Amino acid sequence: MRGVLAAATALILAALPLPARAVGCEPLEHAGNRYTVCEVRPAREALRTFLYTEDGTPWGQFTAIDNALRPQGRRLAFAMNAGMYHEDRAPVGYYVERGEEEMRVISSAGPGNFGLLPNGILCIRRNRADVIETRAFLRERPSCRYATQSGPMLVIDGALHPRFLPDSSSRYIRNGVGTSEDGTRAVFVISETAVTFHEFASLFRDRLGLPQALFLDGNVSRLYAPEAGRRDIGRTMGPIVGVVARDE
Repeated sequence: MRGVLAAATALILAALPLPARAVGCEPLEHAGNRYTVCEVRPAREALRTFLYTEDGTPWGQFTAIDNALRPQGRRLAFAMNAGMYHEDRAPVGYYVERGEEEMRVISSAGPGNFGLLPNGILCIRRNRADVIETRAFLRERPSCRYATQSGPMLVIDGALHPRFLPDSSSRYIRNGVGTSEDGTRAVFVISETAVTFHEFASLFRDRLGLPQALFLDGNVSRLYAPEAGRRDIGRTMGPIVGVVARDE
């Protein structure tokens, strides 16, 4: 499977057409916390997932992807870490790249944030992106060109995850993604201050007005948005979601 994905990666790097524009990222304050919010329009911007290089090793860093794109006249315009992974950087849950499934859907409860059901899947299709709760995903079985599973869900059909407590004391830097009902907007957010799950989810529902939102990770949360002056570095990552654009 990794060989298939590696060959697909080479095709990704050479794909045309690609937009020249950068993804818009803006600072935002809500309920006493600070965030950076980046909006992607899947019909206009090439949103996709990244995991392995051609030799089957994890990309690991945003700069590795950007460096591979530059000789092709392309660049990484935006990226975030995109879900939990094992020590070898293999994804914990469902992962699809260019229509090829690397890891199956995990629908059972388990330890950690990923197993705090309901969790969900970011499913990227032609001209749209949707956060879909895992059980709904299994009922609908949409065909995703790119996908990553993470958890827990932050917002499910306009409601906050039932396990989130307003008075929680668990605060971390967190990142996540929410999508509009029609799939035309994917809004990626990273907190600039340590936030609770309840505060983070409330931002997506109450401020951004998004009916579905998914937690991507905490502690390792990172953002690559050169136009906004962000090129976060750190330990090697597993799944990455990003936008490829023409180099200007």
